[in-house]
Amino acid sequence: MFAAEAGSLEQVLERIAQVSRDLVRARYAALGVPDGGGWLKYFKVAGVSPEEVDRIGRLPEGRGLLGAVIAERRPIRVERIQDDPRSVGFCPAHPVMTSFLGVPIQVGQQLFGILYLCDRVDGQPFTEEDEMLLETLAGYAALAIAGSQLSEQQSRLTLLEERERIAMELHDGVIQSLYAIGMHLELMRLSGDVRVEGLSQAIDELNTVIGDIRRYIMNLHSSEYRQKTIYERLQDMISRLHIPDTLRIQIEAPNARPLFTPATFEAICQMVNEAVSNAVRHAQASSITISTQQDKDQFLIVVADNGRGFDLEQLPNQAGLGLRNIQQRAALHGGQVIIDTAPGRGTRLTISIPVRML
Repeated sequence: MFAAEAGSLEQVLERIAQVSRDLVRARYAALGVPDGGGWLKYFKVAGVSPEEVDRIGRLPEGRGLLGAVIAERRPIRVERIQDDPRSVGFCPAHPVMTSFLGVPIQVGQQLFGILYLCDRVDGQPFTEEDEMLLETLAGYAALAIAGSQLSEQQSRLTLLEERERIAMELHDGVIQSLYAIGMHLELMRLSGDVRVEGLSQAIDELNTVIGDIRRYIMNLHSSEYRQKTIYERLQDMISRLHIPDTLRIQIEAPNARPLFTPATFEAICQMVNEAVSNAVRHAQASSITISTQQDKDQFLIVVADNGRGFDLEQLPNQAGLGLRNIQQRAALHGGQVIIDTAPGRGTRLTISIPVRML
């Protein structure tokens, strides 16, 4: 009824106030929506000129009869405002108003505001029929406000999910790449082998990371994954980590494309990247094996090292961030992560993701 004539919530509420005034043939109509902090988020009037609004100055504060409608959550009809004990009067510049009809704007127990009229044009008191009509219009206002709030909540949720995605991408991918480049430069410094070729390589790698940041934020990463096999992508990932000479990494994966979407493949590679990077930094291992299994229902990937292991219960918060990211990313794709470790016997991390066929 109203949405086709006005796009924004503010326009819809203004239209409802005007239609209420016209249909009931009242001199004045107003619609107020609190902001939850003691002020009004919206206040739309009909029958009062902008100049009169400026002279009045302040908006209603929800006292008097307005406060009674809000508190009692029911319609209130008053023939003479001045005679009602709940009335608190008007400010000096306010137009003189005699009769009052107010209804709450609500859905169930959720109160959104108030819609009210003052003074019928014919001078007669407001009737039960007027009240029913105003309640109907208040119902439209409630649906419009509820729909707008739902849309705002969905937008915030989408924004939070996008922030979470970017944060995970940056931690699991970019930060690990930066760490690897830093380790490379540190090894060059310690060995005294600071050659132009080595610095050029580090600069090229930094440029690659900058490109990764752009792809992560713009979500353009999937096309690269679509073109590579499981083995190629894992090999490419390992080549960018600057693995120490004392550590051997073995990849046992098919030279075939995965049976799921590029987005899922990207997520799996980021999880493996995080797991391998953790092992390189913390495990003090001499060997890491990355193995995969794939059938029509499930994809398994295992990252196992022969390092020192750790106690999951005693893992510091910061050190556990990477593992939490892996678990959260797996859950987003319907999968799960199993960590088998203990001090002195290495770590075996198993990621299982259900296959969703293309």
